[in-house]
Amino acid sequence: MRKFLLIVLAATTISTGAAQAASVGIGPFGGASIPIVQDDQGNGSVFGIRAPVQIVPLLRVEPFWSTSALGDKTVDVGGTSFTRAGSDVKTFGLNAMLSLGGPVTFYPFVGIGTVKFDRGGQDESFTSYHMGLGLGLSPIPKLSVDLRAELQAAAKDGASRKMGNITLGASYSVFSMP
Repeated sequence: MRKFLLIVLAATTISTGAAQAASVGIGPFGGASIPIVQDDQGNGSVFGIRAPVQIVPLLRVEPFWSTSALGDKTVDVGGTSFTRAGSDVKTFGLNAMLSLGGPVTFYPFVGIGTVKFDRGGQDESFTSYHMGLGLGLSPIPKLSVDLRAELQAAAKDGASRKMGNITLGASYSVFSMP
């Protein structure tokens, strides 16, 4: 009987915490996108929108959309220099992160999505994998600001493109469970 009461108490505590933790937010982000091992792309900007959904106190999922404008790059081929335009990069995906509530959070995240690179002579779509670390600050209950460092690796048929993204974003909770 004692074990049964402990299990019921633990289940009630967990379910109460989960009900209080559920929320849905939305917010913009922006920052820098740095190509990694890509001699034909320059540094550029990245911005987009995220919709964080807190499922339980430790798990948050986040659908997102982002666009990057990679910079032009001058390349030398056989002694001839020419400037190649940077790609426009559009990404749709879903991140999952381990996050603890509170005014300051440090969290790892991973994600998957689809990315499209577009420029003259190039129109390619890849599967996109994301991983990184974030630091969040919540100055008031429904508002949070976060700084993230992310590695984005796009791969298809043995070809890959990698970028490091550093972003600053904010999100506002538009719905939360009491």
